Amino acid sequence: MELKNLKCFLEIAREENMSKAAVVLGISQSAVSKRIQALEKELGKVLFIRHSSSIELTEEGKLLAKHAEDMISLSEKIKEEFSSMDDIIGGNIYFGCAESYNIRDLALLIADFKKAYPHFHYHFTSGDTEQITEKLDKGLLDFGLIVEEPDYSKYNSIKMPCEDEWGLIMSSESHLANNDVITINELKGLPLFCSQQGWKYDIAKWCGKQISNLTLEGSFRLSFNASVFVREGLGYLLSFRHLVNTSPESGLAFRPLYPPLKASMYMIWRKKHAFSPLALQFARLLEDRFSDSFPKDTP
Repeated sequence: MELKNLKCFLEIAREENMSKAAVVLGISQSAVSKRIQALEKELGKVLFIRHSSSIELTEEGKLLAKHAEDMISLSEKIKEEFSSMDDIIGGNIYFGCAESYNIRDLALLIADFKKAYPHFHYHFTSGDTEQITEKLDKGLLDFGLIVEEPDYSKYNSIKMPCEDEWGLIMSSESHLANNDVITINELKGLPLFCSQQGWKYDIAKWCGKQISNLTLEGSFRLSFNASVFVREGLGYLLSFRHLVNTSPESGLAFRPLYPPLKASMYMIWRKKHAFSPLALQFARLLEDRFSDSFPKDTP
């Protein structure tokens, strides 16, 4: 499957028009048509439904679009890694990162690394553990920073030094804002927002059997989005401290859970992953910075 055909396919899907896609790609409309015809012949499926003034993806086209971005990204990442083999002063490293204030530890590490490798560039993808490990397994990321204990059979890992603190984010006018801490009994009957991952693991562990007495009103992967719903009076958010602005002028308040609930962060990467020379140097800096927790089977 030729990458030029996949890129052409994705551009048409974005523009919903072959003529516009041809302009963006800088090729003729007939060349665009030939590339799509070649792709449809190779797959044995029709990828677009043609209308008088636009086109739309078929179900088969939607399936291809789901994977084509990753295929192109992986191809470009491989080319970048090979081009940097002889140029250790620079290159690209790809990170997947969970929502956490404690990514500042990674920021400080990158700042130091940038001094040694001034032409180093870094790229971040945000997501939960499921999203990050999926991209790690596909080879689209070099490192992942997650807030869940990793699968040690698949990944090398470093436990980061800081922990995140769970708490309840609410309207500053809520009666619970008068509390110093929030207990499980005070959560009963409240419409709660939380990430699916946090609810399934951290909150479930903290609540034990009493999790059945709590109401998950809705799940969000991004705490900021959930905080908008909290501000509009739709519920209360279970999240980490510092992820949402809860200063006095914000109209929101954060109160920690009691008993305290903390979450550890882990830097992970695939075992036997073939690092680029630059990513290998970054892994070694991790070893130097966090030598007490660095695994024995480092790259």
